[in-house]
Amino acid sequence: MTASASAPVTVDIDAGLACITLNRPDRHNALSADVRAGLLQALRDVAADDRVGAVVLTGAGRQAFCAGMDLQELARTPLTPDDLGPDTPMMRAFDALDKPLIGAVNGFAVTGGFELALMCDVLVASERARFADTHARVGLVSGWGLSQRLSLAIGAQRARYLHFTGNFLDAQTAREWGLVLEVVAPDALLPRCRAIAQDMLGCDWPTLRAMKRAQRAGQSTTLAEGLAVEAQLSRESLARLDLHALQQRVDALMARGRRQQAVAHGAQTS
Repeated sequence: MTASASAPVTVDIDAGLACITLNRPDRHNALSADVRAGLLQALRDVAADDRVGAVVLTGAGRQAFCAGMDLQELARTPLTPDDLGPDTPMMRAFDALDKPLIGAVNGFAVTGGFELALMCDVLVASERARFADTHARVGLVSGWGLSQRLSLAIGAQRARYLHFTGNFLDAQTAREWGLVLEVVAPDALLPRCRAIAQDMLGCDWPTLRAMKRAQRAGQSTTLAEGLAVEAQLSRESLARLDLHALQQRVDALMARGRRQQAVAHGAQTS
């Protein structure tokens, strides 16, 4: 599945990894109606594609991951109440994606773009990345989860600071605050995200998807409800367990651990 290079959203699949790219670099990948529709379709397509085990979401160019809603278009065609909230098709599509989603934040992630970033499971940022919640400055309360997810990611006090000021957060501070996993040079961003995805793809895919569902349940429910979801998913994994395959996986896991230890030892002594 490879969309036209001129499409507002492109999807490329290689070796189990789907890369979804918001493709309006001349407009800082702003979320026009066409981009929103393309992203919705891309999320649905990769969710249904058995060839895909992990997904990367990024923006075209080096300036912006996503600058939020297309304000010029909004002036002509305002959003409706149905475009906001957890029941919108796009938010449902993000929630339904039970495959790991890595956000490759290549530039500005502002307001609606910040919300897209927070829908990812892991964020890796370019040194050029900047995050900002400007909802209070433009006069619209967030409608895609930013006011709820940001506190979970960086803590309530830091989230309130960003919500209430509209100030920008640089990539290194975002890492220090726990918002992003790593900060890398711009040219290293997609290779690093692909490497993380390959580590994920080396896991058992059905279990990987179940672990994502369990982890997400813990964020959106009580501890008791999250534990119940985890227990049910654990029982399902036990029912499908192949003991012969389990031994092979344990052997492969031990060999991988030895390789990683050797690499780490070599780095320390070099």
